[in-house]
Amino acid sequence: MHDDAALELLRTCTIEPVGVLTQASNLTLLVDLAVDGEPTGHRAVYKPARGERPLHDFPPGSLAAREVAAYAVSRAGGFDIVPPTVLREGPLGAGSVQWWVEQEADRLADPAGGLVEVLPPEQLGPGWRAVVQGEDEQGAPVVVAHADDPRLRTMAVLDVVLNNADRKAAHLTLDLGSRLRGFDHGVCLHEEDKLRTVLWGFAGEQLADEDARRLTALERELDDAGGDCAEQLGALLTPAEATALRTRARDLREVAVFPMPPTERYPLPWPLW
Repeated sequence: MHDDAALELLRTCTIEPVGVLTQASNLTLLVDLAVDGEPTGHRAVYKPARGERPLHDFPPGSLAAREVAAYAVSRAGGFDIVPPTVLREGPLGAGSVQWWVEQEADRLADPAGGLVEVLPPEQLGPGWRAVVQGEDEQGAPVVVAHADDPRLRTMAVLDVVLNNADRKAAHLTLDLGSRLRGFDHGVCLHEEDKLRTVLWGFAGEQLADEDARRLTALERELDDAGGDCAEQLGALLTPAEATALRTRARDLREVAVFPMPPTERYPLPWPLW
């Protein structure tokens, strides 16, 4: 379904909770999208702002707006990674409502399977990028690595722009059409550098031409003060956060190289999955 059609359903349908996603750190509900009490056959993820767990480094009650802002950035640059997301009222008050990503059954248990893995060092061959070394329960060495996949490169570019503070392996998956999708963007778009990700394997490498063009498209949208993207972000972010977003997009395009992990702070999400 095209994003515009999905957004219309997300904005106008009745939200009917059908379950709670218990592994989420904030209150997260799986909901049916219904019309006149009849399910449309489409589902979404509803995160009411009142269910957000307070964080010491993000303003309280702001995570739902950041989810929506992440979608706006992904769409404006043509990244096509974040599922359609809106901010609206629901049964538990205002919150973000995001289109549910349909996945193969085996991915529901391991969304990042084949994209991020824990491997013995001898299995770290071509096609894998090492992120961090460690030991398993028996003390044997292991490596957390992600696939050397152009789709992950594009996601890593978007995460730099979003200043994603929580790119866990479980926050990415493939949909039924093998399109890479990323979700859980509530701790993004802070004005201070907070990038924490399991996709550091591309650090120091040149950006792909396609991703450079996405950054150019995003900059154009952000610089159009009267455009839909800039107006939407102006309502979702503080002026300082919006300025920092434009600066990150411009700097990454100009340098055209993935940043290196910071040395002055911990660069990985916790847990990694």
